[in-house]
Amino acid sequence: MENKKKIIALTRPFDRIDEAHEIIESFKAKAFIAPTLELEIVNSKTLKNLINNLDKMEWLIFTSPTTIESIFNFYPTFKDDLSNKTKVAAIGLKTAEKLSEHGLDIDLIPENFTAEGLIESFKKLDIKNKCIGIPRTLDARLILPNELEKLGAKVLIAEAYKSKLPLDTVRIEVLISKILNNEIDAITFTSPLTIKNLFKIAVDEQVNELINKLSTSILTVSIGPITHKTLEEFGIYSIYPDKYTVKSMLELLFETL
Repeated sequence: MENKKKIIALTRPFDRIDEAHEIIESFKAKAFIAPTLELEIVNSKTLKNLINNLDKMEWLIFTSPTTIESIFNFYPTFKDDLSNKTKVAAIGLKTAEKLSEHGLDIDLIPENFTAEGLIESFKKLDIKNKCIGIPRTLDARLILPNELEKLGAKVLIAEAYKSKLPLDTVRIEVLISKILNNEIDAITFTSPLTIKNLFKIAVDEQVNELINKLSTSILTVSIGPITHKTLEEFGIYSIYPDKYTVKSMLELLFETL
C-alpha cells in the first residue's frame, strides 16, 4: 500500500509560493496553500518622495522582492534615474536576485539575512550624515531605521507595498479546521504577519487548542529567528534553519518530519 503523503501548510502570499510548492512536491509531499498574508504594491506619497530625491540617496536598502516589483512597476526608468554614487544593500538572496534581474549592482548583502544582520554590517561603515532610503511595507519592524539613525544616518522610509489580511479568508478558516482535526503534518511561517493574521481569523474558543496543536502534534517551522520569536510570543514551539531561506526552511522540515 502506498504511504499517505505528508501535508505541509504554506501560509505565505500566493505570489510567493512557487518555490516552496516545488520543493514540497520534490519530497513527495503535498502542499496545502492557505496564504494568511496578501501583498499590494502602491505608489504612495512617500515612495514618490523617495524617487524625487534619488540624487540625494547614498544608500538604498531593499528588504523584499515585492519592493523591487513595486518600484519598477511604477518607475520603469528607476535604474537609469539612480545616481552613480548610490550604493545598494539587499537582505536575502531572493531580494538580491530580483535586483540583479533588473540590472542593479549590489554593494552589500549581510551574512545574516535579517535587519539585525544588516545593522551589524553598517556598523563597520561610516554612515554618519549619509542619506539612506528604505522602500518597504510600513508594517515592517522599526529596528532597521531606528538603529541606522543611531549610527548617524538620515533615513527616509517609503511605502512601496501594503501587507494585508486577505479579503477572502475561507482558506485560512479551512487551514485552522485542518490543524484542529490533525489533517496537517507540518506548517511553515515566513514572517511575523503570517502568524498574527492566522490568529486574527481564529475565533476565541479555537485559540488555545490551535496553539497546543502547533506546538505538539504539528511540526511548526519558521524561516528565521524573527518569525520564531513571534511564534514564541504566542506560546508556540517552532524550529528554524541556520540559513534563513525558504529552501533551507523546507529542508529542515523534511529532515525533522
